[in-house]
Amino acid sequence: MAAHSLAHQDHNLVVPDHSLVIGQEFPDVETCRRTLKDIAIALHFELRIVKSDRSRFIAKCSKEGCPWRVHVAKCPGVPTFSIRTLHGEHTCEGVRNLHHQQATVGWVARSVEARLRDNPQYKPREILQDIHAQHGVAVSYMQAWRGKERSMAAVHGTLEDGYRLLPAYCEQIKKTNPGSIALVYATGPENCFHRLFISYRASIYGFLHACRPLLELDRAHLKGKYLGTLLCASAVDADDTIYPLAFAIVDAESDENWMWFLSELRKLLGVNTDKMPVLTILSERQKGIVEAVETHFPTAFHGFCLRYVSESFRDEFKNSKLVNLFWNAVYALTAAEFEAKVAEMMKVQDVMPWFHLFPPNLWAVAHFEGVRYGHFTLGVTEILYTWALDGHELPIVQMMEHIRYQLTAWFNDRRNMGMSWTSVLVPSAEKLISEAIADSRCYQVLRANKVEFEIVSSERTNIVDIQTRCCSCRRWQIYGIPCAHAAAALLSCGEDVRLYAQECFSVRKYREAYSQMIYPIPDRTFWKESGEGTAGGAGKADIIIRPPKIRRPPGRPKKKVLRIESLKHPKRVVQCGRCHLLGHSQKKCTLQI
Repeated sequence: MAAHSLAHQDHNLVVPDHSLVIGQEFPDVETCRRTLKDIAIALHFELRIVKSDRSRFIAKCSKEGCPWRVHVAKCPGVPTFSIRTLHGEHTCEGVRNLHHQQATVGWVARSVEARLRDNPQYKPREILQDIHAQHGVAVSYMQAWRGKERSMAAVHGTLEDGYRLLPAYCEQIKKTNPGSIALVYATGPENCFHRLFISYRASIYGFLHACRPLLELDRAHLKGKYLGTLLCASAVDADDTIYPLAFAIVDAESDENWMWFLSELRKLLGVNTDKMPVLTILSERQKGIVEAVETHFPTAFHGFCLRYVSESFRDEFKNSKLVNLFWNAVYALTAAEFEAKVAEMMKVQDVMPWFHLFPPNLWAVAHFEGVRYGHFTLGVTEILYTWALDGHELPIVQMMEHIRYQLTAWFNDRRNMGMSWTSVLVPSAEKLISEAIADSRCYQVLRANKVEFEIVSSERTNIVDIQTRCCSCRRWQIYGIPCAHAAAALLSCGEDVRLYAQECFSVRKYREAYSQMIYPIPDRTFWKESGEGTAGGAGKADIIIRPPKIRRPPGRPKKKVLRIESLKHPKRVVQCGRCHLLGHSQKKCTLQI
């Protein structure tokens, strides 16, 4: 007898028992079929099915002359099946190549189901490599791809089911998280998916009561079968961490969809607050976003994301010296300092045509009228790309659940972290205050009256007003945290510098931002797919929403590589307050006083 053994077996793998005995029982005939197929693949022989119906299953080895044969029959009066006869010896050599008749798409789907449950990003190429390593058989890329599709549908439901469940899902959000907004809209006579808008009450409360009045707007394109675009409006918490407020999925990015998204955002904030805060909004300022902001937030200050502006400048001029001067101009605190840096840039190359396309009042610290509190770039971009990547192969409801899981985890982790802090300000603000206090020792302080101070250094004098929280250097007003001049003035009169930072940097506000809960949503088996209420703009409670008409074209999609290094915040150019040179602070300045 030729011995069959498991080839290419990973030493960490638990080897299942592939023995068969007469009297062995199976709960049903389908389990019997699957078990025998698994054994055939594991022991490298192929089955030939002689008979398979509701009452019996008979199979033999496919090699002519080999006596291996099994007969399984239904047990009387119960649904189980048992082995009646078994010839368990092989005289053949088994399957001598890597291809196996029983390694079907269905078998692949069952093999990868557990892995896909934890990792929807499991790629077909990884599937076929793992199957070869673990089972010693080869499957084609198409078998792996189809097996994944079938397994994803079994685990998460089909992509089409996801759209059908949206009205019920929106009802569940509003039921389990009262005060949340969940709206779904269909379009056309076939009720094709058009728009979905979600914002949880916990995020709404935290933004209005504890976050600075600043919003980021950005989007990420989805690469799944039905494409679409993920839109997001995100705030920033006290520790300068991204705080998603509202997100939407639309069938395509368009001016109309941005206008709708901003209108829903405006309604959401209008309903939940008596006095709408004057917002500062950051985005890449595409035409559709600009028009939507002007329409729905006419009093907001709408600036460019600095990363977007700097990449445009770098791509336009491709000159490292000019780029460094550009960053100096960006962070210049006063108009005079800004103009001086622009004059230096003009000596290298004429930058005015580019300045007409990107007016400085939309990005330069010295000229931008809104308050950004030192937050100059879109931090939500990387999160959106991650969400889009993690969820693009999931049904739309599962993708929304993935985002909710992440938000819930963030709220829980940050709530616990906030409770562990004992300082007045959050760590990032405490660090800035400590640096300001250290730099303040270089100054001479002259008190003009109860609230005004003259801060004298070797080359410059600054005026500080601790009542209006202003300094003539403008750093205090722009960043919301006392500068070194303000720290010198406050320390001279025995004040605690930390108490003069904007309240949005306090630990109390941080805790309040995460004080509300995002509650879980029951499993979809408990949802009512039709019933009381409507699903936002869907019109009818029992409406069936179908997938959008837009579908991914065949072939491999072009990859847009997102430069991760460009997602990091640009490094702040440090300028000494004593000698005014770049690259060091006053504390490290070697200029003699």
